[in-house]
Amino acid sequence: MTGYKKIAVLLGGFSAERDVSLSSGAGCAKALREEGFDVVEIDPKDGDLAAQLAAARPDAVFNALHGRWGEDGCVQGLLELMRLPYTHSGVLASALAMHKQRTKDVYRAAGLPVVNSIVVDRREAANRHIMKPPYVVKPVNEGSSVGVFIIRKGDNRPPEALGREDWNLSSQMMVEEYVPGRELTIAVMGGKALAVTEITTNLEFYDYEAKYAAGGSVHTLPAKIPSGVMDEAMRLAERAHDALGCRGVSRTDIRYDDTGAKPRLILLETNTQPGMTPTSLVPEQAAYRGMSYRALCRWIVEDASCDR
Repeated sequence: MTGYKKIAVLLGGFSAERDVSLSSGAGCAKALREEGFDVVEIDPKDGDLAAQLAAARPDAVFNALHGRWGEDGCVQGLLELMRLPYTHSGVLASALAMHKQRTKDVYRAAGLPVVNSIVVDRREAANRHIMKPPYVVKPVNEGSSVGVFIIRKGDNRPPEALGREDWNLSSQMMVEEYVPGRELTIAVMGGKALAVTEITTNLEFYDYEAKYAAGGSVHTLPAKIPSGVMDEAMRLAERAHDALGCRGVSRTDIRYDDTGAKPRLILLETNTQPGMTPTSLVPEQAAYRGMSYRALCRWIVEDASCDR
């Protein structure tokens, strides 16, 4: 139990995931108020974040920002400099996990299962097939499936959108082998996996709309998979959390390829600040384990510290 009383909730920000962050942050702020904390909501887009924090003088910071400039180590570095205790992962883990190729490097060094990938400029990815289809193209440092394309077997050309002048995401794209099968996700809280959720959608894949629109996806909790596969998926998520040096709550996405004679689990990425919206996966898994949304928010903020 900490002595934190006044909490600054960071929400909104500058990334492509601003709207999701606003929803996450509003939910967390409401829950923390209901838990008896004095809460101030701060949007970095409203002005100098350091000045806003200095004026608010919080005991701790609940970081509900998503995407670049929020969960990539930048804000974490500022909070370390200001010696303000904060939630979720620290500078290094946040930076590593936000950069999908660096994440794979860490996974690979830890002996975790990944597929081949390469980082190229978006214009190169628009001009030719970087690898034999099927493959996936995604910004190397965005979240929430923003800017993700699946190139199917038989597709003649890569996505033309990657070469457009109005492209406003990262110019660096990661191209990786497409893994068929099923989408699994596992929340890790305090180093321990909570559960395994299978995500299905009627859309092309589990993209931004599927993640956040009402009815965009179906969450099956617990996933209807063999018990041995479930145990292994939870173990892999815990190892990914540990290998990256994550703190607090993380969520790791895994593909379960059961399409061939030898089923396999492949790690995709780890989210160091998972969504806390009404349709988010971490609150669902916490509830499955008997923890209310309010209690989850309290746990996260009481876990806050510097030097993470």
